Amino acid sequence: MRIVGIRRSGGAVEVASLSADGAHVTVLATLDEFWADAAGHLSGTPTGSTVAVDGVELVPPVLPGARVVCIGLNYLKHVAEGSFSETGVPPYPTLFARWTQSLTVGGAEVPVPAGEDGLDWEGEVMAYVGQTLVDASPEEALAAVIGYSTFNDLTSRRAQKLTSQWILGKNGDNSGPLGPIVPAAEVGDLRDGLRVQTRVNGETVQDGRTDEMVYTVGDTLSLISQTLTLRPGDLLATGTPSGVGYARTPPWLLQPGDVVEVEVDGLGVLTNTVVGNEVRRER
Repeated sequence: MRIVGIRRSGGAVEVASLSADGAHVTVLATLDEFWADAAGHLSGTPTGSTVAVDGVELVPPVLPGARVVCIGLNYLKHVAEGSFSETGVPPYPTLFARWTQSLTVGGAEVPVPAGEDGLDWEGEVMAYVGQTLVDASPEEALAAVIGYSTFNDLTSRRAQKLTSQWILGKNGDNSGPLGPIVPAAEVGDLRDGLRVQTRVNGETVQDGRTDEMVYTVGDTLSLISQTLTLRPGDLLATGTPSGVGYARTPPWLLQPGDVVEVEVDGLGVLTNTVVGNEVRRER
């Protein structure tokens, strides 16, 4: 099962199951109804109307008030390749936030913000929380994850490095494409090692495995839940492998016209095209 968000004729967002050929969607519930019982909707048979994908707008199946927490520096080789290599691996994960407004879907155009030399790619796995977590153990936290998707944490590096806080560089318009959600039961344990690849114009630039993560999904969600209550619909971006563009010699950043793909075992391929900043101004 692959879960997407849809909007019909400018109406409210609904959550739907995408057909195997990607041509149709079958509605599961409204956005609020889905996240009120995500596990129940995923375990049942879709009974809503079926419509052609061409007749709807695909949108992230994400609540407007959801928290999007991201792990930085979660693969050892990625730590070693960048400007953070001298500090080593800290005992706790470096966490930063995205706003839901920065999220989009596969096929969307991603503009390069003004003042940037381009965008950097960061292929990742996104985890989706399906239950309320307060002071949860790592085991309880992992069990609360209802699904995973591909994610591209497209980054404005110049803005990111203006200060020690990363939020500005991580929240550009349309800079967080998400693939369809695949139920956790179908994906299995990320510690078993799902292959994560990123390609730019067909050339592989990242190739890692999720068993290389320093901070696991369960441990990280558990840590977060000690301070703030995680609620159904919250998201955790799990970090990117080595191979990002800014760390190369010379640096390689995405330019208008470039096509970037993120492929994760069992989760599919997420494809987006980079465009110029004039597209952003015209919207």
